[in-house]
Amino acid sequence: MDKLMDSPWFLRLTALVLAVILFVSIQGEEGKINGKSPGDQIDMIADIPVKVYYDNENLIVTGVPETVQMTIEGPANIVETTKLLKDFTLFVDLNELTMGEHRVEIQHENISDKLKVKFEPETIDILIEEKITQTFRVDPELNDRLLKENFYITNMEVEPKVIEVTGAKSVVEAISFVKATVTGEEGINKSFEQKARVRVLDKDLNKLNVVISPEEVTVKVGVSEYHKEVPITLRKIGDPPPGVDVGSLTAAEKIVTLYGPRKVLDEIGELIVDVDVSKVKELGTVDVELKMPIGVSSMSLEKVKVKIEGTVSETETEPDIDVDEDTSPAPDSEDDIASTDVPKPTIETKTFDDIQIAVKGLDTEFTSMFLKPVNGALTLKATADSKIIEKLEKTDFVVYVNAAEIAQEGEQVFSVSVEGPEEVSWELTEDKVTIKIELA
Repeated sequence: MDKLMDSPWFLRLTALVLAVILFVSIQGEEGKINGKSPGDQIDMIADIPVKVYYDNENLIVTGVPETVQMTIEGPANIVETTKLLKDFTLFVDLNELTMGEHRVEIQHENISDKLKVKFEPETIDILIEEKITQTFRVDPELNDRLLKENFYITNMEVEPKVIEVTGAKSVVEAISFVKATVTGEEGINKSFEQKARVRVLDKDLNKLNVVISPEEVTVKVGVSEYHKEVPITLRKIGDPPPGVDVGSLTAAEKIVTLYGPRKVLDEIGELIVDVDVSKVKELGTVDVELKMPIGVSSMSLEKVKVKIEGTVSETETEPDIDVDEDTSPAPDSEDDIASTDVPKPTIETKTFDDIQIAVKGLDTEFTSMFLKPVNGALTLKATADSKIIEKLEKTDFVVYVNAAEIAQEGEQVFSVSVEGPEEVSWELTEDKVTIKIELA
């Protein structure tokens, strides 16, 4: 035995065994210090969905993240299997909680008990609120910059006009705008129809997390070239032929619509039509071509029928003289000439003060108030045959403005139109008025 212990190989073997024991002992202590047993593995699984259990028919829950990050630690084989299969579930159970704010922990199921589990975030702050549904009117919108120059939006219609919004009570009560925006390429010059998604926004134009039904609506957009209705004013030019006395001119159409740039049309208050009475041989109705003003692209009328009234006196023509015959001219004698005095019509003018201006076509959601003239009345001067003037009354005229195209509030300038007897011509003290449009 002494010889064995004195052997160098025995000493070397003993030292090796002690070294191995010391190494294993140190590794075990480090594993205990780090909380990790020998052979354990740590891994992270990202973007794990979180289920929420609550009364979703009557309540709304906010604050629960859609996904979380989970770290698992344990035996390597179990960690790898869990990460590969992902047959576990993460959830928060809120069925026993009341409405209000709560801080809850994420729970899990179907994860091995041999694994240590940690979530990021570890806890979440949630809010449980009453679930409500309200109806809202949808407001369509289109960027005016997409329209072709000199075109504008005449009207926008939405179908359906109202939609249902479901969400938390505090969120639904914060709704300020429900919009359906239509888009398109620049240069829009005709009406169109388009599907548009509904957006629900708060007062700061932030999109709100709600359920919308339906999510899409149909928007019909009316587009028209800028136009303006102006009265037709007839003007006599030239001198009538001998024996013709032109009394009054009356146009069958009182109004013509002009199309073109707004800055051009704003300067036009009436369309003056020249009627050349030097070519009038008989009374009646004639067609007169309308001359398009400079800058106007088109007009609703090319011609207008004008009724010419007055008198025509017949004149005797001298018989043809045969130069081959020996004849002598008969002496002039007043008795030889039959003359007939034809009474000429007497043209008179009559003035009607304080004729009220009617506002036609204004949508019932708006009200109107005259700014100029403040009393909403004008003076009309009528010209016609004296017999017609005698019977003419203020009620024979309708003075109005067409507000059918008004779609927003503000001060608007309108051209004044007049409807009256055909055999009467008239003149207004003002051909434009200013009206303030407000919501009713």
